[in-house]
Amino acid sequence: MSRRFVALAAAPLMAALIAGCASGGTRPAERHGVVTMRGAPLTLVGPALEVGRRAPAFTAVANDMSTFSFRPGDGVVWIISAVPSLDTPVCSAETRRFNEAAASLGPGIKVLTVSMDLPFAQRRWCAAEGIENLQTVSDYRDRSFAEHYGVRIRENGLLARSVFVIGPDGRIRYIQIVPEISSEPQYEPVLAAARMARGS
Repeated sequence: MSRRFVALAAAPLMAALIAGCASGGTRPAERHGVVTMRGAPLTLVGPALEVGRRAPAFTAVANDMSTFSFRPGDGVVWIISAVPSLDTPVCSAETRRFNEAAASLGPGIKVLTVSMDLPFAQRRWCAAEGIENLQTVSDYRDRSFAEHYGVRIRENGLLARSVFVIGPDGRIRYIQIVPEISSEPQYEPVLAAARMARGS
């Protein structure tokens, strides 16, 4: 086979690749400097969600290894707290705080904590900490939450510390992307948004 024939045969494939690159292909968006870790800028992969739009559905893995499917618009207000790892002091403190809050929020509001921790580690942590008022799920297998909510950290593959409030109609009512990963979120605005969403 001549070199000229090889070049001509490869031309359609090369053109397709170039077109894909020019149009952006399927490469997800990246946002630089939205969050930091101990002052060092990190890169978030995925879309920047906005208040008012419909919350994306996603799948994750529950502590018993079953598939957890989140479908917005089920008539429930959801507080979704994303943390890098439950086995760290700040994430542990945050999840305990939301667990306490969940006990007093009343009916119609549920709290979900998502991390990349393995389901076994989440179950062990919940048992050790007495977590009973919220559910933890793992995004380690599907990366579905990370991909659809735009909070995957490119540099380490973990989730950025963030909180989303989803209304009973399935629309996003509140978003808090914590600027410094090693800091806890502001809890009161989250809880206030959840109560307001329930009353609307």
